[in-house]
Amino acid sequence: MTKTPESVASLIREGFASHDADALRRASMTLHRWHELECGDGDDYSSWCVTRGRKNGKEFVHDDDGAPYLERHYHRGEAKAVYSRIGDRERGARKRIAAILTRYPGYQAYVQGDPRGCALYILRPGDIREGEDVSSVYTRGIAVYK
Repeated sequence: MTKTPESVASLIREGFASHDADALRRASMTLHRWHELECGDGDDYSSWCVTRGRKNGKEFVHDDDGAPYLERHYHRGEAKAVYSRIGDRERGARKRIAAILTRYPGYQAYVQGDPRGCALYILRPGDIREGEDVSSVYTRGIAVYK
């Protein structure tokens, strides 16, 4: 028998169907890993990160609304960055979250992009008061994590 993760149990107690709670957890894990990749990683041979942009002939142009690319810098040899197109897991996860929340009126999602913390918070009706900025009170919501 597997134990239900606490974040899933919290969503179920809040009235979410178990399959929706599981899907939100998976989307949160996808976003968390995406945010880690945006910060970058590396090894003895190269460094890499996810960035958005588009290829413009021979050059790569950074654009926050562009397609996702893996930007790689090799430590030996050519100093030029190499860009490879990758699947857009971030937008897919955000679409899945939005689709799920259409079944739960009054709830909203907040995606927090710092990989050192939880990537997704589900805010209940009343978690944000009139005039408050969601970016400063999102932790009142339900943290959806591993």
